Amino acid sequence: MPSYVTSAAGLVLLVLVSISVVALDSVVRRVVRRSREREGSPLPPGPTPIPLLGNALSIDIEEPWKTYTAWNVTYGDVLYARLLDQEFVVLNSQSDAVELLEKRSQIYSGRPVIATIETYGFGFMFAFQGYCDHWRLCRRIFHQTFRPDTALTFLPMQVRRARQMVVNIIDDPNRYASHYSTFAAAVALSAVYDYEPHPRNDPMVHIIDRSIHAILPATTPENAVLLKVFPFLLRIPDWLPGSSLKREAKTASEWAVKMVETPYQYAQERMEASRDPTISMVSNHIARMQKLDEPYRSDYRNALKHASASAIIGSTETTSSAILIFTLAMVQNPHVWKRAQAEIDAVLGMDRLPDFEDRPFLPYVEAVLRETQRWQPAAPLGIPHATTSSDIYKGFYIPKGMSYIRSSVVENIWAMSRDEARYPNAEQFIPERFLTAEGTLTDDDPAEYVFGFGRRMCPGRYTADASVWTAIATMLGTLEFTLAKDAEGKDITPEPKYVNGIARHPKAFPCRISPRPHISRASLERVLASDG
Repeated sequence: MPSYVTSAAGLVLLVLVSISVVALDSVVRRVVRRSREREGSPLPPGPTPIPLLGNALSIDIEEPWKTYTAWNVTYGDVLYARLLDQEFVVLNSQSDAVELLEKRSQIYSGRPVIATIETYGFGFMFAFQGYCDHWRLCRRIFHQTFRPDTALTFLPMQVRRARQMVVNIIDDPNRYASHYSTFAAAVALSAVYDYEPHPRNDPMVHIIDRSIHAILPATTPENAVLLKVFPFLLRIPDWLPGSSLKREAKTASEWAVKMVETPYQYAQERMEASRDPTISMVSNHIARMQKLDEPYRSDYRNALKHASASAIIGSTETTSSAILIFTLAMVQNPHVWKRAQAEIDAVLGMDRLPDFEDRPFLPYVEAVLRETQRWQPAAPLGIPHATTSSDIYKGFYIPKGMSYIRSSVVENIWAMSRDEARYPNAEQFIPERFLTAEGTLTDDDPAEYVFGFGRRMCPGRYTADASVWTAIATMLGTLEFTLAKDAEGKDITPEPKYVNGIARHPKAFPCRISPRPHISRASLERVLASDG
């Protein structure tokens, strides 16, 4: 073996050993520091960690929420775990999440540092940013567009987009996942930039899709922890193992710049060229920005770009994920879409499509939406919180989570959705669990926990809820969902594999989506024409 190869390998091994020693020393010092800080209050219960690795060998790194949920039986609703040098306090019940993340939000609204976010160029996403002035400005800009009263103005546009999505599905059903992404992106692009994407192969939608694909590796726990412990991986030669992180980060950063700048420039140029300014998030705030003095105008412009791009990525990924989950549930449970269609036909008849005015009169459709949110939560762990100071809860010590201490408070939405006392047979898709014996909706609404808690709750939840509802209601009113057939005419039972990133969703799976007998492309085109 050439000497330079053995020398390089020895150097890598030496670096790894050195890093490991430093990491182990850091863990030991943290344990000593914790014992001094707690003053007799123990950490929450959890599995015994091993030196250096902590509980890394016990956690399903791809789907950690399932591990935390299983541990709930042994250690309770509030538990403690450590993954290398990253500490987690996991909240497995909605009541604990409300108590800490909402009622004590003044100290539970920080964000831990996720090593890959800045490196991959996605530091602009204010959902991952700490509690600071820039975050407050981004949040305020975002809220002014997506608060409940202003979100109502998007409803006609969302209905029109959902109907166009169904036309696309009828034209090309095999690309249903792409049509879902286009629908979700179209809603967000319209609201934020007043951009009208093409039904298919739109360049702006392409930028969004590529940006989301690029950010997925940045949000996986294994990459985040790996880069945090071994930051030198960003500087190693391309031929060494681990260099893929460096290449991924470079590509992601390039797409992140396009995601922030390209649609913003479009909106700005459109506004400057038009005598009749359009109404959108960006145009409204550009008009306000002109009245500001420098340097605050520069800060405002930066926050507007970040809030806008965050809205596009967050909305597109979570909305399309929810529709994919809904589709899987319908293919696996045909009795559900048949009952929903019976309700729609009884309320609307056969000559019109669902609209938002019909929502209160379609309780079973609403139950399908709630069960979709509960059955496979799109964000099973939300985005972790960090405490700005230590706390005592139920006699347990909750470590401070900012600065060098690196601890997170995690809301385990998956565990909340799997509470068998609340949701018997939780793994099954049963919309009826949200209906009373009389057929009215119960008071249990998963929207109270799937969108997060406290000051870091999803600020776009009202628009997201409306988008998913109109997509589900329109698809139920117009489409049928059945198993695909193989070459011999036998049913293909889907065995979905999930993608974990900003949102969790199944990969596209074989299925057959077709129009209902009384629905045709021509009839939908006439409806779209009447929508304007």
